[in-house]
Parts: sequence; C-alpha cells; structure tokens
Amino acid sequence: MDELKALRSSIDGIDKEILSLFMKRMELCKGVADYKKLHNMPVFQGGREQEVIDRIKRLTADKRLENGTAALFTTIMDISKLLQNRLILAEIPDYRYAAPDFANASKIGCQGTSGANSEAAARMIFGEKEFSFYPSFEEVFSSVQSGALDYGVIPVHNSTAGSVDSTYDLLAKYQVYIVKEVTLEINHCLAAREGVSLSGIECVYSHPQALSQCEGFLTKNGLATEAYGNTATAAEMVKNSKMNIAAVCSVDCAQQLGLNILARDIADCSINRTQFICISREMQVLPDSNAVSVMLTIPHTEGSLYRLLTKFFVNGMNLLRIESRPIKDGSFDVMFFLDFSGKISDPNVKAVMRDLEENVDVFRCLGTFKEND
Repeated sequence: MDELKALRSSIDGIDKEILSLFMKRMELCKGVADYKKLHNMPVFQGGREQEVIDRIKRLTADKRLENGTAALFTTIMDISKLLQNRLILAEIPDYRYAAPDFANASKIGCQGTSGANSEAAARMIFGEKEFSFYPSFEEVFSSVQSGALDYGVIPVHNSTAGSVDSTYDLLAKYQVYIVKEVTLEINHCLAAREGVSLSGIECVYSHPQALSQCEGFLTKNGLATEAYGNTATAAEMVKNSKMNIAAVCSVDCAQQLGLNILARDIADCSINRTQFICISREMQVLPDSNAVSVMLTIPHTEGSLYRLLTKFFVNGMNLLRIESRPIKDGSFDVMFFLDFSGKISDPNVKAVMRDLEENVDVFRCLGTFKEND
C-alpha cells in the first residue's frame, strides 16, 4: 500500500509539472493570436499542425504510445485554437440579429390539414392566427425559403419514435433557419367512420412516426397499417372513404372531423411528446435563446469525431442532440446535425463556431432556440 501511495504521489508531482507547462504554452499561444490578428492570418494552419504531430510521434520513445501522444498534443492544439479564436473575436462587435416578429406574422404554414399536430404546435407560437396547410414538409420548406411564408412549423423529434429524418434532410437542402422550438404532448387515438368497429378494420393509416409510436397497440389488435403523409390528412381520407379503414390521429382532429373514436391513449409510452421547430428565411434570434443548431461534415481522418466532441467539452457546452443523415451523393458520407447549449453571442460559442468553420469540410449554422426546461 505504501508503494502505491508513493507512486501516486510521484504521478501527482508530474501532473503539476504538466499543468505548469500547459499554462506556459497557452501564454505563448496568446502571442500567436496577436500576431495572426495583426497579419490577418487564419487560426487553423493544417501544415503546421501536421508538422507538430509528426515531430511528436518521432520523439515518442515507446512506439506503442505514438497514437496516445498524438491524441494528447492534438487536443492541446485544439484548445490552443479555441483560445486564439476567443482572443481574436473578442474585439469584434457582436452581430445584431433581428428577433422573430411572431405577433405581426401573417403568412404561417405547416404540413397536413386543420386538426394536425403541427397546427396545435403552431398555435403554441402564433395563437389563433390563420395557417396555410401544405401536402408535404418540403413544400413548407420551399415556401419559407421563397418568401411565400414568413414562418413554417415542422416536427423534428419524438420522445418515442426518435427523429423525423425527412426534416433533417430538408434542413440540409433549404437555406432556412430555426428560430424557435416547442414541445407538444401527443395524444393518439384510433378513429373511424360511424359504423366501423375495431374488429372490422381492414387497414390503419397515419404518418409513419405515429404508426411507430402506437406499434404495440396496433400489433396487439392485429391491425394492418399503411403510411400516410400526415395524421390529420389520414383522418380526413378515412372520413371520405367508403372502406372499413381507420386512422391514428389526435383526439381533437377526430372530433373536428366527426369521426368515431374507437380507442384513446394508444401510444406505446404514456408520455409521448414531439418537438417542433419554427423556421424562417432569415436568421432571427429570440432574446431567451440559449441553444444553437448547426450542420457539418467532418474529415475522414483518425480521431475526427473525437476532436469534434472535444471542442464542446473544452468550452463547457452541453451537446443536446447529435443526429446523422446520409448525404445521398452516392457515397457513404454523412451530415451531422448538432444542437448544443449556449447563446449565439457568447464568446465561447463564437470561438467554437469559428473553429468549426475553419476545420470541417462543410459547416452551416441552422439557427437558435430556447432549450426546453
């Protein structure tokens, strides 16, 4: 035990020396930042970074530790770059973004028809304003980008079924920005025309996410399912059909259409929530926004994902969500979507954003929102 205590004491002493040298290195990096700012040079210089890593590997006496020392010094250099970006950006005035004008918005759209969950989410933001309904998510995105809509409201994530993949694909495709996020309690029911019984249903229609959220109930009752564009449009189709079919939709929607509710609360989880985003053509920031959403791709190099995550850890930022979607260009490359805590005006956030912009292959800020409590 005394031997172990002595070893740990020696390690503590070495750690103290490492910390002292680390702090000295960071002080020198401040001088580097001043020089780069004076000469309008980028913080990231790939050739210099690779030169340092190659030298460190050559100096590593135990070849089994080469990757370890490379990871250590890569992390130190990443911390250095973030420090330099903070110093360089410190004297640049904050860009002032306009705040969303929800009160005076007149052109608001969502997918589906009246009674859809998207409409309920839109009412959480816009109250009793009139909404335009579109057959597809893409038409909402396209209308926002073209200016035909001031704002669009789209589902992005469900607590039971996970991400709405098409929303992420469209965020990558269209030049729009997230300006707010709201969470809606989802209450699914099974609805059909009067006279259609549960045992007589031939097929149940709804959005794939809704069918997934109610998979247990549907399977238990032996009900065949068919995907449809939206819960509300599925319910509308059931109302106008002469077939013995049903829809998974909200109670409000079923009641609005005069459908008979055969079963309530049919979701697999009693607590079933969906997050919706409000999108705009312009970057707009609410004063209480405390989270940032970005999309990016990373290089196909060793440790690139590790290095990406380190940037947020070093700056004390919590990653709220990480999603990935195929780029759909014939390769197996993916686009990452990250939500992280922080205000867009915070120096640490600005430093990370600048660092990402300089170091990853593709980078775009998708907007800001207030993180749900």
